[in-house]
Amino acid sequence: MDFELNDEQQMIRKMVREFAEKELAPHAAEVDAKGQFPLDAIRKMGELGLLGLNVPEAYGGAGADMVSYALAIEEIARACGSTALTVAAHALCTTPLNLFGSEEQKRKYLVPLAQGKLGAFGLTEPGAGSDAAAAKTTAVRDGDWWVLNGSKIFITNGGLADVLIIVAVTDKSKGTRGISAFIVEKGTPGFTPGREEEKMGLRGSLTSQLFFENCRVPAANLLGSEGDGFKYALATLDSGRIGIGAMSVGLAQAALEASLRYAKERVQFGQPIASFQAIQWMLADMGTQIEAARLLVHRAATLKDKGQRFTKEAAMAKLFASEMAERACHKAIQIHGGYGYVREYAVERFYRDVRLCEIGEGTSEVQRLVIARQLLG
Repeated sequence: MDFELNDEQQMIRKMVREFAEKELAPHAAEVDAKGQFPLDAIRKMGELGLLGLNVPEAYGGAGADMVSYALAIEEIARACGSTALTVAAHALCTTPLNLFGSEEQKRKYLVPLAQGKLGAFGLTEPGAGSDAAAAKTTAVRDGDWWVLNGSKIFITNGGLADVLIIVAVTDKSKGTRGISAFIVEKGTPGFTPGREEEKMGLRGSLTSQLFFENCRVPAANLLGSEGDGFKYALATLDSGRIGIGAMSVGLAQAALEASLRYAKERVQFGQPIASFQAIQWMLADMGTQIEAARLLVHRAATLKDKGQRFTKEAAMAKLFASEMAERACHKAIQIHGGYGYVREYAVERFYRDVRLCEIGEGTSEVQRLVIARQLLG
């Protein structure tokens, strides 16, 4: 593995950092406080090509590699966790379309998604969280249509998305081989977004319920092959875990930078608290673990870019980075003391935002199962 970023990767990181510091960071506290979806920022990101970073140029995207995507998500999260999650969830829609969509589907849906339309991925249900195979949403063939019935929950971007990939059971008797994936457009009769969840953190991202009642989807909107939807979902989650790992690194990096500034400025016992070994050791641990997590994320992304298997590495990166980031944000509050517990200081927000990273795209417990199965063969 080459630890040096190439010129394109450095350029993308620089561009995204400058955008994030100018357009995202100044509004992040307000986005959180008001639970306000950052629509203007998302539109600007669409214009910059950041919503189609990994989409091939032939379909309107930037054609960048996965390492560049990880760098971009990290920089966005460093400025605003809510926006980072929105972009990462959008990629859960573009990824399966790019991997498994037909040429016609890519032209019709992937191109506008790469250029600014918003996407979502509907897998989780009220009774099917970690056990995704327990999905109860059904799709029944009716001539030239598929008829969807059921519901989804905790779907990021779900209420606003222009295009959604929805996983549904097409043949219950076949278990996971009887699950398929469908492209559903916003406004399709029978598809109704439900309430937006009031969340602990990442309050500027939309987390929606989705309801399907005799929702008729054209037969042409079956993604890939019937019965392969569960396989597509797993492949999508593999890539998504790289995104959540990068998001974790970005939030932890923001917490470290805030802690470094505060430790140099805060004076106790006649000297900056940065001069005390207890504080120095916390900062040292944060910095070391962030760097380790970043390398794990880049390792998984590099394997994907090379076309090699990366399921284990993506799970390892997501597991380590998310748990590391929770510790880093915890230490950031400790370094800030009482000030870290109030909303005037950003580390309070980082701590709430980072908590989702150990849950989304598979809990830490699920990651350990994935890793163990890969190790055991």
